Amino acid sequence: MTVFLDTVGLLAVWDESDQWHRRAQACFSELLGARVDLVTSSFVLLECGNAAARRPYRSTVSRLRKQMEPGHHLIVPTVEDWNAAWLAYERGEADSAGIVDQVSFTIMRRLGISKGFTNDGHFRAAGFETLF
Repeated sequence: MTVFLDTVGLLAVWDESDQWHRRAQACFSELLGARVDLVTSSFVLLECGNAAARRPYRSTVSRLRKQMEPGHHLIVPTVEDWNAAWLAYERGEADSAGIVDQVSFTIMRRLGISKGFTNDGHFRAAGFETLF
């Protein structure tokens, strides 16, 4: 099984003050214990990097990038992903999700991924299962 890591989920794991921290931490521990294949996009990692720029877990974002890149777990969107995501964005699909989410959905569909490590309702609106 492959799970897509979303910004909401990653930030919730790293930020102890996040309202979803406990649930996200428990879910993430289960995923790691089950040795689930975890992937994310370069766009999600950019969002995380921006959010963590002035936070104590800044180095954690950089470390995640270094861990994910060699195993091809960090997905760079294709031109087709980019164009499909912008079309979905323009149409207001998935309850008017933002462009990074639309890119995530396009990648998830292309790779056949049905589960997202998030509780973001846009993922549910796009037809994906959220894990916490």
